Amino acid sequence: MPVNFQQKASYGIDDLLEIMALLRGEDGCPWDREQDHHSIRRNFLEETYEVLEAIDTEDPVLLREELGDVLLQVVFHARLEQEAGRFDFGDVCDGICKKLILRHPHVFGTAEVSDSGEVTQNWDRIKAKSKGQTTASQTLESVPRVLPALMRSDKIQSRAAKAGFAYPEFSWAMKDLESELEELKEAAASGSEAQIGEELGDLLFAAVNAARMLHQDPEERLDKACEKFIGRFTQVEQLALKRGIDLKTASAEQLSNLWSEAKALRM
Repeated sequence: MPVNFQQKASYGIDDLLEIMALLRGEDGCPWDREQDHHSIRRNFLEETYEVLEAIDTEDPVLLREELGDVLLQVVFHARLEQEAGRFDFGDVCDGICKKLILRHPHVFGTAEVSDSGEVTQNWDRIKAKSKGQTTASQTLESVPRVLPALMRSDKIQSRAAKAGFAYPEFSWAMKDLESELEELKEAAASGSEAQIGEELGDLLFAAVNAARMLHQDPEERLDKACEKFIGRFTQVEQLALKRGIDLKTASAEQLSNLWSEAKALRM
């Protein structure tokens, strides 16, 4: 038997909250009732990435849909907490409104700023104070471990730079990158798995620092590189098929030649 809910032509946030309560209710959906924060954690991550894909493809119809999916995740998690008696969706809204008001004193208070750079400085200062962070190390430690490693590295380095720990110019970052590459070569020659792993991590970290100093997002750049590789590999595969070359048994020289040709074709 259907639950007591009035369907209509258009819905708002109150309707979404009611629908979630009904889904979690005694006569609701068995699947929804079984979930907890951990079981739907991955859903939140996947929906967020789908929003990013809609942004990248500049698809407003898809973006509207995917933003709704992310909003559902927020409402779902808030409902779980409401049932546990700790907070509800209203508290979530109250918290973010207070945070925005507090961190924009130039809009909601008497502070004056000359540009967006000052806005960012004020934001960081107020954020650190509200979180009780008194040292730069604490701001680094607060960067979530669950972030993709490239993104986390970038944020950690940016926060260290704000504390004054930064190279004066890009050439210093390049020296670091070259040095780490040489150390990786030495580690590879030694055959030590532990040393190889450590030096590889250092090389990646140094590459992120170089990207940061060039004002490049390493996560975005690597994603673009992946897309470029897929495109070139597709071309290599097509060329190999035309020439009767089996990629699995092809020589290193054949593969190199195919790659160079595919690279030239896609320029």
